[in-house]
Amino acid sequence: MSRALIIVDVQNDFCEGGSLAVEGGAAVAGAISEYLDAHHNEFDYVAATQDWHIDPGSHFSEEPDFKDSWPRHCVAGTRGAELHPDLDTEYIDAYFRKGQFAAAYSAFEGLLAPEDAVPTGERQAGGMPGPADGTGAEEEAVGLDDWLQSHDVEDVVVVGIATDYCVKATALDAVQAGYGVTVVRSLTAGIGEDLEDAVAEMELGGVDFA
Repeated sequence: MSRALIIVDVQNDFCEGGSLAVEGGAAVAGAISEYLDAHHNEFDYVAATQDWHIDPGSHFSEEPDFKDSWPRHCVAGTRGAELHPDLDTEYIDAYFRKGQFAAAYSAFEGLLAPEDAVPTGERQAGGMPGPADGTGAEEEAVGLDDWLQSHDVEDVVVVGIATDYCVKATALDAVQAGYGVTVVRSLTAGIGEDLEDAVAEMELGGVDFA
């Protein structure tokens, strides 16, 4: 039995100064790094996700409702899509990129990026990201669930941004996939005023909190 930490969307656009900033995002980035320094030996694997939008359709809007549509953010290959500099990547084993062509909140919608892909998202010359950006042929795609199962992971701990969207979606999908799931509340940052409702929904769905 293995245990994994899933770090959700700790990216520049979701931290202070970004196009869709979440209050406390940068502090969470630093806190996750400190947590990993102290607790990395408690995890067999560490995975991180990135919103990695190419053309996500109605997910982007000039007049967003901040529920189903949002300002442009985490465009593939841009600085906004890079992991926040305060997030130490030393212990991260794999990166999963999600939302290339549609909205994607859960880490379980992400695809494994190639080992030589840089987590800071440098775009190759010539325009749109290609296979090296985790958007290769479908038959080569590896999802998070497949990756976790291949490493015999049974329990996951979820941290990151945002508590009431991508963290929640990831945690609930992990429960549905059969994992034991814990969210470390102090290592998340949320967007809305209904964070307690999001926490209650996760608890009702079988998620534990630490």
